[in-house]
Amino acid sequence: MTDTTAPGTKPEDHVPLIVIDTVEGYRAAVAEIAAGTGPIAIDAERASGFRYSQRAYLIQVFRRGAGVYLFDPPAIGDFRELQDAIADEEWVLHAASQDLACLREVGLDPARIFDTELGARLAGLPRVGLGTVVEQLLGIHLAKEHSAADWSTRPLPQSWLVYAALDVELLPDLRDAVHDLLESAGKLEFAEQEFQATLAKETPVRVDPWRRLSGIHGVRSPRALAVAKALWEARDAYAQEVDTAPGRLVPDGSLVAAAKALPPTKRDLAGMKEFVGRASRSQLDRWFGAIEAGLAAEETPPVRAPGDAGPPPPRIWSDRDPEADKRLKTARAAITAISEHVSIPVENLLTPELLRRVAWTPPAQVDRESIGAALAELGARPWQIDATAQVIADAFVEAAQSAADGSADAS
Repeated sequence: MTDTTAPGTKPEDHVPLIVIDTVEGYRAAVAEIAAGTGPIAIDAERASGFRYSQRAYLIQVFRRGAGVYLFDPPAIGDFRELQDAIADEEWVLHAASQDLACLREVGLDPARIFDTELGARLAGLPRVGLGTVVEQLLGIHLAKEHSAADWSTRPLPQSWLVYAALDVELLPDLRDAVHDLLESAGKLEFAEQEFQATLAKETPVRVDPWRRLSGIHGVRSPRALAVAKALWEARDAYAQEVDTAPGRLVPDGSLVAAAKALPPTKRDLAGMKEFVGRASRSQLDRWFGAIEAGLAAEETPPVRAPGDAGPPPPRIWSDRDPEADKRLKTARAAITAISEHVSIPVENLLTPELLRRVAWTPPAQVDRESIGAALAELGARPWQIDATAQVIADAFVEAAQSAADGSADAS
Protein backbone atom coordinates (compact mmCIF):
# COMPACT_ATOMS: atom_id res chain seq x y z
CA MET A 1 0.00 0.00 0.00
CA THR A 2 1.05 3.56 -0.59
CA ASP A 3 2.47 5.22 2.50
CA THR A 4 -0.02 7.97 3.29
CA THR A 5 -0.92 10.06 6.27
CA ALA A 6 -4.59 10.02 7.13
CA PRO A 7 -6.49 13.26 7.84
CA GLY A 8 -6.16 14.13 11.47
CA THR A 9 -2.93 12.26 12.12
CA LYS A 10 -0.96 15.44 12.70
CA PRO A 11 -1.43 17.70 15.74
CA GLU A 12 -2.17 20.71 13.53
CA ASP A 13 -5.00 18.78 11.79
CA HIS A 14 -6.91 18.22 15.04
CA VAL A 15 -9.16 20.60 16.91
CA PRO A 16 -7.81 21.07 20.42
CA LEU A 17 -8.51 17.99 22.51
CA ILE A 18 -9.47 18.12 26.16
CA VAL A 19 -9.01 15.67 28.97
CA ILE A 20 -12.22 14.99 30.87
CA ASP A 21 -11.39 15.42 34.54
CA THR A 22 -14.70 16.36 36.17
CA VAL A 23 -17.60 14.18 37.24
CA GLU A 24 -20.02 16.29 35.23
CA GLY A 25 -17.97 15.99 32.06
CA TYR A 26 -17.49 12.29 32.64
CA ARG A 27 -21.22 11.60 33.03
CA ALA A 28 -22.05 13.59 29.91
CA ALA A 29 -19.46 11.60 27.97
CA VAL A 30 -20.88 8.30 29.25
CA ALA A 31 -24.33 9.26 27.95
CA GLU A 32 -22.89 10.08 24.52
CA ILE A 33 -20.88 6.85 24.37
CA ALA A 34 -23.98 4.84 25.31
CA ALA A 35 -25.86 6.48 22.41
CA GLY A 36 -23.18 5.48 19.88
CA THR A 37 -23.14 2.34 17.78
CA GLY A 38 -20.86 -0.63 17.35
CA PRO A 39 -17.96 -1.89 19.46
CA ILE A 40 -16.12 0.13 22.08
CA ALA A 41 -12.51 0.99 21.22
CA ILE A 42 -10.51 1.49 24.40
CA ASP A 43 -6.89 2.08 25.37
CA ALA A 44 -4.98 3.15 28.45
CA GLU A 45 -1.73 5.03 28.98
CA ARG A 46 0.42 4.38 32.03
CA ALA A 47 3.64 5.92 33.29
CA SER A 48 5.79 2.80 33.25
CA GLY A 49 9.41 3.63 33.92
CA PHE A 50 8.41 6.82 35.71
CA ARG A 51 5.92 5.80 38.42
CA TYR A 52 5.81 2.84 40.80
CA SER A 53 2.18 2.04 40.15
CA GLN A 54 0.88 0.59 36.91
CA ARG A 55 -2.32 2.61 37.14
CA ALA A 56 -3.83 4.26 34.10
CA TYR A 57 -3.15 7.99 33.80
CA LEU A 58 -5.25 8.38 30.66
CA ILE A 59 -8.08 6.23 29.32
CA GLN A 60 -9.20 6.72 25.72
CA VAL A 61 -12.58 5.58 24.44
CA PHE A 62 -13.97 5.79 20.91
CA ARG A 63 -17.29 4.67 19.51
CA ARG A 64 -18.79 5.28 16.12
CA GLY A 65 -21.58 7.83 16.30
CA ALA A 66 -20.17 9.26 19.54
CA GLY A 67 -16.55 10.24 19.03
CA VAL A 68 -13.34 10.04 21.03
CA TYR A 69 -13.13 10.73 24.75
CA LEU A 70 -10.01 11.17 26.86
CA PHE A 71 -10.52 10.54 30.57
CA ASP A 72 -8.28 11.41 33.52
CA PRO A 73 -8.57 8.34 35.81
CA PRO A 74 -6.92 9.84 38.92
CA ALA A 75 -9.38 12.76 38.80
CA ILE A 76 -12.49 10.68 38.03
CA GLY A 77 -11.69 7.70 40.22
CA ASP A 78 -14.70 5.42 39.74
CA PHE A 79 -15.78 4.40 36.22
CA ARG A 80 -18.82 2.39 37.31
CA GLU A 81 -21.26 4.37 35.13
CA LEU A 82 -19.16 3.78 32.03
CA GLN A 83 -18.85 0.09 32.88
CA ASP A 84 -22.63 -0.22 33.21
CA ALA A 85 -23.15 1.57 29.88
CA ILE A 86 -20.78 -0.59 27.83
CA ALA A 87 -20.54 -3.87 29.74
CA ASP A 88 -22.54 -5.84 27.16
CA GLU A 89 -20.65 -4.51 24.13
CA GLU A 90 -17.55 -5.90 22.45
CA TRP A 91 -14.45 -3.95 23.48
CA VAL A 92 -11.64 -3.54 20.97
CA LEU A 93 -8.08 -3.30 22.32
CA HIS A 94 -4.61 -3.72 20.87
CA ALA A 95 -2.52 -6.05 23.08
CA ALA A 96 -5.32 -6.33 25.65
CA SER A 97 -3.21 -8.17 28.23
CA GLN A 98 -1.17 -5.00 28.75
CA ASP A 99 -4.17 -2.85 29.66
CA LEU A 100 -6.72 -5.12 31.34
CA ALA A 101 -5.18 -4.86 34.81
CA CYS A 102 -5.17 -1.07 34.94
CA LEU A 103 -8.66 -0.89 33.43
CA ARG A 104 -9.99 -3.32 36.00
CA GLU A 105 -8.37 -1.24 38.72
CA VAL A 106 -10.85 1.58 37.96
CA GLY A 107 -13.84 -0.71 37.46
CA LEU A 108 -13.70 -1.30 33.71
CA ASP A 109 -13.93 -5.03 32.99
CA PRO A 110 -15.07 -6.31 29.57
CA ALA A 111 -17.15 -9.44 29.09
CA ARG A 112 -15.86 -9.95 25.54
CA ILE A 113 -13.03 -8.41 23.57
CA PHE A 114 -11.47 -8.28 20.15
CA ASP A 115 -7.69 -7.98 20.46
CA THR A 116 -6.31 -6.58 17.20
CA GLU A 117 -2.71 -7.43 18.15
CA LEU A 118 -3.46 -11.04 19.02
CA GLY A 119 -5.76 -11.34 16.01
CA ALA A 120 -3.00 -10.07 13.74
CA ARG A 121 -0.63 -12.71 15.15
CA LEU A 122 -3.08 -15.50 14.47
CA ALA A 123 -3.78 -14.11 11.01
CA GLY A 124 -0.09 -14.55 10.23
CA LEU A 125 1.05 -10.93 9.96
CA PRO A 126 4.83 -10.81 10.45
CA ARG A 127 4.82 -7.64 12.61
CA VAL A 128 1.96 -6.79 14.93
CA GLY A 129 2.76 -3.43 16.54
CA LEU A 130 -0.18 -1.03 16.26
CA GLY A 131 1.55 1.38 13.88
CA THR A 132 2.74 -1.43 11.61
CA VAL A 133 -0.63 -3.20 11.45
CA VAL A 134 -2.52 0.05 10.84
CA GLU A 135 -0.17 0.92 8.01
CA GLN A 136 -0.37 -2.54 6.45
CA LEU A 137 -4.14 -3.01 6.68
CA LEU A 138 -5.48 0.55 6.55
CA GLY A 139 -2.74 2.29 4.57
CA ILE A 140 -2.30 4.93 7.28
CA HIS A 141 1.02 5.98 8.77
CA LEU A 142 0.60 6.26 12.53
CA ALA A 143 3.42 8.01 14.40
CA LYS A 144 4.34 6.38 17.73
CA GLU A 145 6.75 8.94 19.14
CA HIS A 146 4.95 9.29 22.50
CA SER A 147 4.62 5.60 23.39
CA ALA A 148 7.21 5.85 26.20
CA ALA A 149 6.07 9.22 27.58
CA ASP A 150 5.37 10.00 31.23
CA TRP A 151 1.57 10.02 31.10
CA SER A 152 1.33 11.22 34.69
CA THR A 153 2.42 14.63 33.38
CA ARG A 154 -0.15 17.38 33.87
CA PRO A 155 -1.21 19.15 31.78
CA LEU A 156 -0.72 16.71 28.91
CA PRO A 157 0.62 18.33 25.72
CA GLN A 158 -1.73 18.50 22.73
CA SER A 159 0.59 16.39 20.58
CA TRP A 160 0.36 13.61 23.17
CA LEU A 161 -3.43 13.85 23.22
CA VAL A 162 -3.60 13.56 19.43
CA TYR A 163 -1.41 10.47 19.64
CA ALA A 164 -3.68 9.01 22.33
CA ALA A 165 -6.85 9.79 20.39
CA LEU A 166 -5.56 8.15 17.21
CA ASP A 167 -4.77 4.98 19.14
CA VAL A 168 -8.52 4.40 19.56
CA GLU A 169 -10.05 6.25 16.59
CA LEU A 170 -8.57 3.73 14.19
CA LEU A 171 -9.27 0.60 16.24
CA PRO A 172 -12.82 -0.16 14.94
CA ASP A 173 -11.64 -0.04 11.31
CA LEU A 174 -8.60 -2.12 12.24
CA ARG A 175 -10.82 -4.60 14.06
CA ASP A 176 -12.91 -5.08 10.92
CA ALA A 177 -9.82 -5.59 8.75
CA VAL A 178 -8.30 -8.15 11.12
CA HIS A 179 -11.66 -9.88 11.48
CA ASP A 180 -11.89 -10.27 7.70
CA LEU A 181 -8.37 -11.73 7.56
CA LEU A 182 -9.16 -14.25 10.28
CA GLU A 183 -12.47 -15.21 8.72
CA SER A 184 -11.01 -15.73 5.26
CA ALA A 185 -8.24 -17.91 6.74
CA GLY A 186 -10.67 -20.00 8.79
CA LYS A 187 -9.10 -18.77 12.04
CA LEU A 188 -11.89 -16.71 13.55
CA GLU A 189 -12.85 -19.42 16.03
CA PHE A 190 -9.20 -19.74 17.08
CA ALA A 191 -9.09 -16.01 17.77
CA GLU A 192 -12.32 -16.00 19.76
CA GLN A 193 -10.97 -18.74 22.03
CA GLU A 194 -7.74 -16.81 22.51
CA PHE A 195 -9.61 -13.59 23.31
CA GLN A 196 -11.64 -15.37 25.97
CA ALA A 197 -8.50 -16.96 27.40
CA THR A 198 -6.93 -13.49 27.64
CA LEU A 199 -9.88 -12.30 29.70
CA ALA A 200 -9.74 -15.35 31.97
CA LYS A 201 -5.99 -15.31 32.56
CA GLU A 202 -4.99 -14.44 36.11
CA THR A 203 -1.92 -12.37 36.90
CA PRO A 204 0.67 -14.78 38.32
CA VAL A 205 2.02 -14.08 41.78
CA ARG A 206 5.78 -13.70 41.58
CA VAL A 207 7.80 -15.79 44.00
CA ASP A 208 10.94 -14.02 45.22
CA PRO A 209 10.48 -10.96 42.95
CA TRP A 210 13.87 -9.65 44.11
CA ARG A 211 15.48 -12.40 42.04
CA ARG A 212 14.48 -10.42 38.95
CA LEU A 213 17.25 -7.93 39.71
CA SER A 214 19.33 -7.52 36.58
CA GLY A 215 22.71 -9.18 37.17
CA ILE A 216 21.58 -11.15 40.24
CA HIS A 217 22.87 -14.36 38.62
CA GLY A 218 26.39 -13.09 39.34
CA VAL A 219 25.76 -13.08 43.11
CA ARG A 220 26.69 -16.55 44.36
CA SER A 221 27.16 -16.07 48.11
CA PRO A 222 24.06 -16.76 50.26
CA ARG A 223 24.98 -13.83 52.51
CA ALA A 224 25.35 -11.50 49.53
CA LEU A 225 21.99 -12.73 48.27
CA ALA A 226 20.45 -11.84 51.64
CA VAL A 227 21.84 -8.32 51.24
CA ALA A 228 20.54 -8.08 47.67
CA LYS A 229 17.11 -9.15 48.88
CA ALA A 230 17.12 -6.58 51.69
CA LEU A 231 18.23 -3.82 49.33
CA TRP A 232 15.51 -4.71 46.82
CA GLU A 233 12.86 -4.70 49.54
CA ALA A 234 14.07 -1.32 50.88
CA ARG A 235 14.01 0.17 47.39
CA ASP A 236 10.60 -1.29 46.59
CA ALA A 237 9.08 0.11 49.79
CA TYR A 238 10.53 3.56 49.15
CA ALA A 239 9.50 3.49 45.48
CA GLN A 240 5.95 2.70 46.48
CA GLU A 241 6.03 5.47 49.10
CA VAL A 242 7.09 8.13 46.59
CA ASP A 243 5.32 6.53 43.57
CA THR A 244 8.45 6.39 41.47
CA ALA A 245 9.76 3.58 39.30
CA PRO A 246 12.34 1.72 41.45
CA GLY A 247 15.05 1.84 38.80
CA ARG A 248 14.86 5.64 38.72
CA LEU A 249 15.78 5.77 42.41
CA VAL A 250 18.70 3.34 42.37
CA PRO A 251 19.25 1.08 39.35
CA ASP A 252 19.46 -2.69 39.64
CA GLY A 253 23.15 -2.68 38.84
CA SER A 254 23.90 -0.50 41.85
CA LEU A 255 22.05 -2.80 44.25
CA VAL A 256 23.83 -5.84 42.85
CA ALA A 257 27.22 -4.07 43.06
CA ALA A 258 26.58 -3.21 46.71
CA ALA A 259 25.53 -6.80 47.47
CA LYS A 260 28.75 -8.10 45.96
CA ALA A 261 31.00 -5.53 47.67
CA LEU A 262 29.30 -5.68 51.12
CA PRO A 263 30.69 -2.25 52.12
CA PRO A 264 31.49 -2.28 55.88
CA THR A 265 30.57 1.36 56.51
CA LYS A 266 28.17 3.95 55.22
CA ARG A 267 31.13 5.98 53.95
CA ASP A 268 32.34 2.98 51.97
CA LEU A 269 28.91 2.62 50.39
CA ALA A 270 28.83 6.32 49.49
CA GLY A 271 32.28 5.98 47.98
CA MET A 272 31.25 3.24 45.54
CA LYS A 273 31.29 4.66 42.02
CA GLU A 274 28.90 1.90 40.92
CA PHE A 275 26.30 2.98 43.49
CA VAL A 276 24.39 5.66 41.60
CA GLY A 277 20.85 6.95 41.12
CA ARG A 278 18.85 9.98 42.18
CA ALA A 279 18.23 8.53 45.66
CA SER A 280 21.58 6.79 46.12
CA ARG A 281 22.91 9.50 48.44
CA SER A 282 19.75 11.22 49.70
CA GLN A 283 18.56 7.88 51.13
CA LEU A 284 21.99 6.55 52.11
CA ASP A 285 20.83 5.64 55.62
CA ARG A 286 18.04 3.53 54.12
CA TRP A 287 20.37 1.59 51.84
CA PHE A 288 23.05 0.99 54.44
CA GLY A 289 20.39 -0.09 56.92
CA ALA A 290 19.27 -2.69 54.37
CA ILE A 291 22.84 -3.93 54.00
CA GLU A 292 23.13 -4.31 57.77
CA ALA A 293 19.79 -6.13 57.88
CA GLY A 294 20.91 -8.54 55.17
CA LEU A 295 24.19 -9.22 56.94
CA ALA A 296 22.37 -9.90 60.20
CA ALA A 297 19.58 -12.07 58.71
CA GLU A 298 19.28 -15.43 60.47
CA GLU A 299 18.26 -17.18 57.27
CA THR A 300 19.83 -16.63 53.89
CA PRO A 301 18.14 -17.33 50.54
CA PRO A 302 19.17 -20.44 48.61
CA VAL A 303 21.55 -19.76 45.76
CA ARG A 304 19.13 -21.36 43.31
CA ALA A 305 15.61 -20.03 43.13
CA PRO A 306 13.02 -22.50 44.39
CA GLY A 307 11.14 -23.85 41.42
CA ASP A 308 7.86 -25.63 40.85
CA ALA A 309 7.43 -29.29 40.00
CA GLY A 310 7.92 -28.58 36.31
CA PRO A 311 10.60 -30.05 34.08
CA PRO A 312 14.26 -28.97 34.25
CA PRO A 313 15.79 -26.72 31.57
CA PRO A 314 15.79 -28.53 28.19
CA ARG A 315 19.56 -28.06 27.84
CA ILE A 316 20.15 -30.80 30.44
CA TRP A 317 17.49 -33.23 29.20
CA SER A 318 19.91 -35.25 27.10
CA ASP A 319 21.82 -36.15 30.28
CA ARG A 320 18.88 -36.40 32.68
CA ASP A 321 16.40 -38.23 30.44
CA PRO A 322 17.51 -38.96 26.86
CA GLU A 323 14.09 -40.38 25.94
CA ALA A 324 12.30 -37.20 27.05
CA ASP A 325 14.88 -35.17 25.14
CA LYS A 326 14.11 -37.16 21.98
CA ARG A 327 10.36 -36.72 22.51
CA LEU A 328 10.73 -32.98 22.89
CA LYS A 329 12.98 -32.48 19.89
CA THR A 330 10.82 -34.64 17.60
CA ALA A 331 7.58 -32.99 18.72
CA ARG A 332 9.05 -29.50 18.56
CA ALA A 333 10.10 -30.04 14.93
CA ALA A 334 6.61 -31.28 14.08
CA ILE A 335 4.94 -28.29 15.81
CA THR A 336 7.25 -25.90 13.97
CA ALA A 337 6.22 -27.47 10.67
CA ILE A 338 2.54 -26.96 11.51
CA SER A 339 3.25 -23.37 12.56
CA GLU A 340 4.81 -22.60 9.20
CA HIS A 341 2.01 -24.34 7.31
CA VAL A 342 -0.85 -22.47 9.00
CA SER A 343 1.06 -19.16 9.43
CA ILE A 344 0.60 -19.00 13.19
CA PRO A 345 3.60 -18.30 15.45
CA VAL A 346 4.79 -21.37 17.35
CA GLU A 347 4.22 -19.72 20.73
CA ASN A 348 0.58 -19.05 19.79
CA LEU A 349 0.00 -22.46 18.25
CA LEU A 350 1.08 -24.10 21.51
CA THR A 351 2.92 -22.54 24.41
CA PRO A 352 6.45 -24.04 24.52
CA GLU A 353 6.09 -24.62 28.26
CA LEU A 354 3.08 -26.87 27.67
CA LEU A 355 4.99 -28.94 25.13
CA ARG A 356 7.94 -29.28 27.52
CA ARG A 357 5.71 -30.45 30.35
CA VAL A 358 3.89 -33.08 28.33
CA ALA A 359 7.18 -34.27 26.78
CA TRP A 360 8.85 -34.60 30.20
CA THR A 361 5.91 -36.44 31.75
CA PRO A 362 3.81 -37.98 28.98
CA PRO A 363 0.60 -39.88 29.70
CA ALA A 364 0.88 -43.65 30.09
CA GLN A 365 -1.09 -44.20 26.89
CA VAL A 366 0.33 -42.14 24.06
CA ASP A 367 -2.49 -41.35 21.64
CA ARG A 368 -4.43 -38.31 20.51
CA GLU A 369 -7.03 -38.52 23.27
CA SER A 370 -4.56 -38.85 26.15
CA ILE A 371 -2.24 -36.15 24.80
CA GLY A 372 -5.24 -33.90 24.27
CA ALA A 373 -6.43 -34.48 27.83
CA ALA A 374 -2.97 -33.70 29.20
CA LEU A 375 -2.79 -30.48 27.18
CA ALA A 376 -6.26 -29.43 28.29
CA GLU A 377 -5.31 -29.96 31.94
CA LEU A 378 -2.32 -27.68 31.38
CA GLY A 379 -4.53 -24.94 29.91
CA ALA A 380 -4.38 -25.46 26.14
CA ARG A 381 -7.41 -24.20 24.21
CA PRO A 382 -9.58 -26.60 22.17
CA TRP A 383 -8.30 -25.26 18.83
CA GLN A 384 -4.70 -25.77 19.95
CA ILE A 385 -5.46 -29.35 20.98
CA ASP A 386 -7.18 -30.04 17.67
CA ALA A 387 -4.15 -28.70 15.79
CA THR A 388 -1.40 -30.39 17.77
CA ALA A 389 -2.49 -33.41 19.84
CA GLN A 390 -2.27 -35.99 17.06
CA VAL A 391 1.02 -34.58 15.80
CA ILE A 392 2.54 -34.71 19.29
CA ALA A 393 1.31 -38.27 19.81
CA ASP A 394 2.84 -39.32 16.48
CA ALA A 395 6.11 -37.59 17.37
CA PHE A 396 6.28 -39.36 20.74
CA VAL A 397 5.71 -42.73 19.08
CA GLU A 398 8.38 -41.92 16.48
CA ALA A 399 10.83 -40.92 19.21
CA ALA A 400 10.19 -44.13 21.14
CA GLN A 401 10.65 -46.24 18.02
CA SER A 402 13.87 -44.39 17.19
CA ALA A 403 15.20 -45.05 20.69
CA ALA A 404 14.26 -48.73 20.44
CA ASP A 405 15.97 -49.06 17.07
CA GLY A 406 19.07 -47.39 18.50
CA SER A 407 19.16 -49.83 21.41
CA ALA A 408 18.76 -52.78 19.05
CA ASP A 409 21.62 -51.57 16.85
CA ALA A 410 23.84 -51.05 19.90
CA SER A 411 23.29 -54.62 21.06
